[in-house]
Amino acid sequence: MNPKKRPNHRIYIEALRRMTPEERLMKAFELSEFARNLFLHGLRRRFPDLPEKTLMRIYRERLEKCHNRNY
Repeated sequence: MNPKKRPNHRIYIEALRRMTPEERLMKAFELSEFARNLFLHGLRRRFPDLPEKTLMRIYRERLEKCHNRNY
């Protein structure tokens, strides 16, 4: 791995190693929630005129597609 491309990777790994298993799990949940919120924000920007109900249907459908591809 080229350290110039990811200069903080070592620091990130060290921080993860200092965490307890519970802290790492909580961080994973936090990052998952952040990703879902970011995804929803992107949909709202892409479809600003859609009603909330329709937007949430699209959101759930697309999350389901992602889930099915991973399992």
